[in-house]
Amino acid sequence: MAERTNPFTFLQQVRTEAAKIVWPSRRETAVSTVMVLIMAVLAAIFFLIADQILSLGVGFLLGVGS
Repeated sequence: MAERTNPFTFLQQVRTEAAKIVWPSRRETAVSTVMVLIMAVLAAIFFLIADQILSLGVGFLLGVGS
């Protein structure tokens, strides 16, 4: 079983770890957000095109829609 620490030591450890956190700047956050939005749009376009091609292929093979 894990060794138990007292609450005071635990809080000291939490404060020490929290001090190591490096938050991104406003610019880094904005750039990351724009990149995610661009990738989401590109993925949506890719899957739309792939879906249309597969739909046409299945329709052609089954003779549906003619």
